[in-house]
Amino acid sequence: MSVAIVIPARYGSQRLQGKPMLNIAGVSLLERVWRIARAAKGASRVVIATEDERVAAFARGFGAEAVMTSESCRNGTERVAEAIEAAGIVEEGVINFQGDAVLTPPWILEEMIAAFSSPVSFDIVTPAVRLTDDMLAELRAHKEKAPSSGTTVTFDLNHNALYFSKQIIPFIRKPGFTSVHRHIGLYGYTQPGLKRYVALPPSPLENTEGLEQLRALENGMTVRVVVVDYRGRTHASVDTPEDIAVVEQLIAREGELVSA
Repeated sequence: MSVAIVIPARYGSQRLQGKPMLNIAGVSLLERVWRIARAAKGASRVVIATEDERVAAFARGFGAEAVMTSESCRNGTERVAEAIEAAGIVEEGVINFQGDAVLTPPWILEEMIAAFSSPVSFDIVTPAVRLTDDMLAELRAHKEKAPSSGTTVTFDLNHNALYFSKQIIPFIRKPGFTSVHRHIGLYGYTQPGLKRYVALPPSPLENTEGLEQLRALENGMTVRVVVVDYRGRTHASVDTPEDIAVVEQLIAREGELVSA
């Protein structure tokens, strides 16, 4: 199955105006994410979708394909859906690769792309990381300070999602049977799956937990979970001005994911 990657890049971020064009260790955030997408094997096309001509012009300046979408898109998923028509994307699968996911290794995207070739069908594919005991202890400690941070996911024996939660699930009464998996907020859709999803209204559990993927589960859609390994790299994104320094420190320590 052919797969395209769409990068939603909104200029009008509430916390960081002009966020896609911010400089991260000498390279803009948007170009970094675009380079990662381009490095992912198996993607036949990479498109940047924005609501602002300044971002589109900036993206084209470093060689990216960019299309305009409306300002009314409420989230990146809706922007990806618009981009399919605006860019004439014919690939059967499309990955929503957020424009601030600047430290996502390309092999994470490759695992998602590979899932589209599975003989078992699904509507949505999303990655998760198995937590070691130390990682789980760190998540629990962090949640004492920020309860809504970090999302976990449980899935069935076919790796189809059962539930996503801001709580740590499953509760481990007897260890040794399964692990806790932390969800990584990237999504790939089949074209019919994306069209169905964006046509659905927000659902009760989605509104309760603040997790848009629960809309899919509440409406009987199949969400495939691929378990990925960051191979020692640190997961991080840029949401606030303070995040820029953190990401730059990680790049200095761990090296660049993708060369120019």
